[in-house]
Amino acid sequence: MQSPIFAYNEQQTQDRWSLQNKQMLRVALEGHDDILARKGTMVAYQGLVEFDAEYQSNDQSRARAQTGEGLDLMRCHGQGTVYLANLKQHVHVMEVDQDGLTVDSSYVLAMDSSLHHEVIAVDSLYGISGSGKYQLNITGRGKLALMTSGMPLLLQVTPDKYVNCDADAIVAWSTSLRVQMQAQTHSSGVWRRRGSTGEGWELSFMGTGFALVQPSELLPPQGAQVGSGLAAQYGMGQQGARGQNQGNVWS
Repeated sequence: MQSPIFAYNEQQTQDRWSLQNKQMLRVALEGHDDILARKGTMVAYQGLVEFDAEYQSNDQSRARAQTGEGLDLMRCHGQGTVYLANLKQHVHVMEVDQDGLTVDSSYVLAMDSSLHHEVIAVDSLYGISGSGKYQLNITGRGKLALMTSGMPLLLQVTPDKYVNCDADAIVAWSTSLRVQMQAQTHSSGVWRRRGSTGEGWELSFMGTGFALVQPSELLPPQGAQVGSGLAAQYGMGQQGARGQNQGNVWS
C-alpha cells in the first residue's frame, strides 16, 4: 500500500517534550515526573500510560465557581509516550521559570505536574463583573504547552515601550508586568465598542517582559459559548469573545 500519508511518521527525539508537528504535542513519560493535560486531549499513546482525573482543592473549586477561570485536567503517568492535541490548535512548548507566567486557562494544553497554578485578578479601571479580568498565574519550574489559533506574535515590553493588546487576542504574558484593563472610550460609552471600529477592551502592559498574542480574537472552540449579559456582548475579554460567537457553539 502506498500513499503520501505514510510520510507522516513518528518523530524520533531524545527530548521529553517535543512537537510531533505544529498541532500535536509528544511527551515521553519515564515513570516519574507526571504531566497534567487538558481533559480529553489525548489522541494516542504508546506503552504503559494511565490517565486519571486531577483532584481540585477546595480553594481551586471556589475560585473556579467565583471567577469562571480554572483548568479541567487529567494526570498522565507511567512509562511510554503520549500524544496530545486539541481541535488543530497550534502548540507551543515553553519553559516556565521563577518569574512566572500569566495565561488564559483556555490556551493551556499541558504542563509538568511540578508547576503550580492559581487564579489571580487583572487590574481593571472599571469594576465590571464577567469582563475576563481573571487569569491563571503559573509558577515554579517546568514545561508548559500552550495553544493558539494560528501562529502567535511575541511582543517585548520594556520600561520605555509598553504594549497594548486586544483582550480577546492576548494569550499570556510575563507575571512581572504591570497590567491595566481599559477601554479607549469615554465613560459614558463604556458599554459600546470603540466608536464604529469594532474594537473594545484592551490590556496595557508596562515593565520588562513579554506579551504573547494570537492572530485571532476568538477563544479556542472548546471554550466558546453563547454569551449572556452586557459584558458578554460587547467585547470585554473572554466573555466578549464568547459573546461574539453567537450561533457558533461547540461542546
